[in-house]
Amino acid sequence: MTTNQDIKHNGKVPEPTLRRLPWYLSTAKLLKQRGERFVSSTQIAKDINMDASQIAKDLSYVHIAGRTRVGYEVETLIAVLEDFLGFTRLHKAFLFGVGSLGGALLHDSGLQHFGLNIVAGFDVAPRLVGTRLNGIPIFHTDEFELRRMEYGVDIGILTVPIELAQAITDKMVAGGIKAVWNFTPFRIRVPEHIVVQNTSLYAHLAVMFNRLNFNDIQQ
Repeated sequence: MTTNQDIKHNGKVPEPTLRRLPWYLSTAKLLKQRGERFVSSTQIAKDINMDASQIAKDLSYVHIAGRTRVGYEVETLIAVLEDFLGFTRLHKAFLFGVGSLGGALLHDSGLQHFGLNIVAGFDVAPRLVGTRLNGIPIFHTDEFELRRMEYGVDIGILTVPIELAQAITDKMVAGGIKAVWNFTPFRIRVPEHIVVQNTSLYAHLAVMFNRLNFNDIQQ
């Protein structure tokens, strides 16, 4: 098999690679549950229908060496991937917009298993302000700056209505937020030093519907 010593690269990890690494982590965890001690890139490739050489190249970024004809040690692969992806450290976050999607994220305790701890939500609705969802306090949006100083949060999760997306983003950035997880279908504008991850459910729906319609036409 190809090991990470066989692959040369420099610079930061490409985004497509970062998106694929959690797939390898999930596969390794499933193999651990089955009692497997080692896994090769070829074996992972069969499980997730990918090219083995691409998997070996991706794994080379996390600095783990595979053994020829044996593969990667499953326990080590899990530990290295979790650490590399930041899943072993809890990152505190604020959520803005406690609607149906925001409320669902507040109830998703599984996020903590991947290193994200939502410590507070923000909204302007009187019926929400001052309450708790899944034990998480909901504050008025005007309290953001004060609460950021209190909690020391660097990540903001954006689940507000589209017409508020840019204004709330500007407020977050001005208040010291360094990274925004944007769930709105609006392409927010931020300074270059701010990290943005766009996860629009509607955009993915559009792609799925388009592919579905295309397949129907071809049949």
